[in-house]
Amino acid sequence: MSDAAIGHLVLADGKTFSGRLFGARAEAGGEAVFTTGMTGYQEVLTDPSYCGQIVCLTAPQIGNTGVNQFDMEAPRPAASGLVVHELSTVVSNWRSEKTLDAYMAEMGITGIEGIDTRALTRYIRDHGAQMAAIGSGSPEALHARAQSLPPMTGQDLTRGVSVKEALEWDSGECFAEPTSAKGPHIACVDFGVKWNILRCFADLGCRVTVLPGSSSAEEILALGADGVFLSNGPGDPAAVVGAIDTVRELVGKTPIFGICLGHQILSLALGATTYKLKFGHRGLNHPVKDLDTGRVEVTTQNHGFAVDTKTLPEGVRMTHEHLNDQTCMGISADELNAFSVQFHPEAGAGPRDSRHLFSRFVERLA
Repeated sequence: MSDAAIGHLVLADGKTFSGRLFGARAEAGGEAVFTTGMTGYQEVLTDPSYCGQIVCLTAPQIGNTGVNQFDMEAPRPAASGLVVHELSTVVSNWRSEKTLDAYMAEMGITGIEGIDTRALTRYIRDHGAQMAAIGSGSPEALHARAQSLPPMTGQDLTRGVSVKEALEWDSGECFAEPTSAKGPHIACVDFGVKWNILRCFADLGCRVTVLPGSSSAEEILALGADGVFLSNGPGDPAAVVGAIDTVRELVGKTPIFGICLGHQILSLALGATTYKLKFGHRGLNHPVKDLDTGRVEVTTQNHGFAVDTKTLPEGVRMTHEHLNDQTCMGISADELNAFSVQFHPEAGAGPRDSRHLFSRFVERLA
């Protein structure tokens, strides 16, 4: 790359990392976080839960399988920027349609390579996730940009990634032919849903109606669905006040299943509280124990907030626990027919360790 591509990643506390820009090569800002997966960069880039974040990928080389339409998790990337150690310009995959560099340029997403991603990851781990800026400007100007950005705490980012109007989903894994929807009808409240969640329901024969995250309880119940799914999404769960109130009205009136942000919103609606983790959980190798069965599952995770188990009200119990730090990974309100998990069972880190959760929900709707 030419000298013109030289750029910097500057954290809000002034820590600076220099490298080479790729993709859109424009200035970008967001919360600097890291994810530890060895693969899945396209899933990360298009996961709506990464909205407002600059994501550091810890695998040493990124981009060697290119980009294709089948591995998308949303219509376009949600991440604010991407940080990699080495960007591969040689692509080797029969499904590849373009390089990662070309795709990010087309989508207006800036990346930076040549960064010591191990050092950046260790810095975030020790000092916490914080706002940052990427660009070709001076480190001083980028530092000022990073300091001016609002923190993730208090931000409701769901409206920017939710559908604007209801839509029907009926395609299974890898955009296969539409399934015969003989199973139950599920209303998915979309706070930034990953397409693979919808594929998992479709693979079980479900008809899924995706609704805007701003939908009222009255609108959701009027759909006449057999159950309600609360999706993943970005930002601070406590800031999504409208959705919390809506779910509070839904609880006890319909079966409910939530994943990630949906888990946090359900917990808040039931009376618990959430708090921000120092650097969050993001990656493909997180061990979670199912407290009901004693089974340990390898899970995919992507969140910066957690439910405070000390605030779970009577009648709500923790069902899953993270074995690294004992944080809450799932809850159940048995008498209200509502449960949720913090991790992503659709992402298949195990590769299918947690897929049974979709069947558990669907069986409740039969």
